[in-house]
Amino acid sequence: MSGTVLLAAGGTGGHLFPAEALAIALAQRGVQVELATDDRALRYGGAFPASAVHTIASATPRGGSVLGKVMAAFTLAQGTLSAWMLLRARRPSCVIGFGGYPTVPPVLAASLLGIPTIIHDQNAVLGKANRFLSGRVSAIACGFPNLGGVSQALRARVNVTGNPVRPAVIDAATTPFPDTADGRLRLLVTGGSQGAKVMSDIVPAAIELLSPTLRARLVIVQQARGEDEERVRAAYQSMSLAAEVAPFFKDLPNRIAQAHLVIARSGASTVSELAVIGRPSILVPFPFALDQDQAANARELAQTGAAQIIKQDQFSPEWLAARLEAAMNEPESLRAQAAAAKAAGVPDAADRLADLVMSVMARATEKSS
Repeated sequence: MSGTVLLAAGGTGGHLFPAEALAIALAQRGVQVELATDDRALRYGGAFPASAVHTIASATPRGGSVLGKVMAAFTLAQGTLSAWMLLRARRPSCVIGFGGYPTVPPVLAASLLGIPTIIHDQNAVLGKANRFLSGRVSAIACGFPNLGGVSQALRARVNVTGNPVRPAVIDAATTPFPDTADGRLRLLVTGGSQGAKVMSDIVPAAIELLSPTLRARLVIVQQARGEDEERVRAAYQSMSLAAEVAPFFKDLPNRIAQAHLVIARSGASTVSELAVIGRPSILVPFPFALDQDQAANARELAQTGAAQIIKQDQFSPEWLAARLEAAMNEPESLRAQAAAAKAAGVPDAADRLADLVMSVMARATEKSS
């Protein structure tokens, strides 16, 4: 066994962050890690803890024209050939994919070469790319206990590990729930790594509906996309609120820890980080996902009592203003929701997944000896 594993992750930070957490856990076990990714993910992966980073071509054959789908399939085929040549030369002990179509070429090439493979799905519903790969891999790992989209024949391969979270999240999880004695409500608004226009449309308008007395008790940190940043900042300035508004927060786990309440999308990383850190939330799932994965993720957290779900078409300023007023009037309910979130968190998910990787590699070694 070479002691080297290849992690395949790309597209967004939502795939790279859990891969990064696993890389750190494997390094602590003396395993060398390399990363296969695509061009889009490189801006997230600049400091990825890997001994080598390989860029593999990929594309998404969903939606668009027939020609677009054909071109995407051709790109994936090219990527698979490149990955096959890479893996044949480097021969890692295991290839682990983290979902999305950038995962397909390396994991598919590994299965063709007989290299042990694992896919990890962060969402509560198996994504299309992972669904395509699921029958070819040695094991399936998942972030939530109830993984949808898996055929009965493959259930035996499913291992519930939780979603690996970055060291910054583990550090943030040591921060106690903020004191409520001063009557302030510390509010964090985030739309995930891609941002969300709906947050910029609804949240300032909701806060404007509050009485001046209640507004004065708010401490607001809001992520707003670049094109929305100035209008959001101007909206708060018109209410004489010193809100912090930015397109991206590099220290988002710390921002979550400082908040009494988080308004967010329900991507897998966001939901997992809210649980590990232990903060109450209002979740607005992205409504246009074909797999409705964010809705499924939100349900997993909401059923613990830690979160409230609202569909985007029902997420109105009036609805949110009422919820914010209730939160300020009942701070102890936020503390109880925070405890429920914390109880649902899996802070050792990276170690659980690393244990699975080591087990799969050990079984492969036994078979070959």
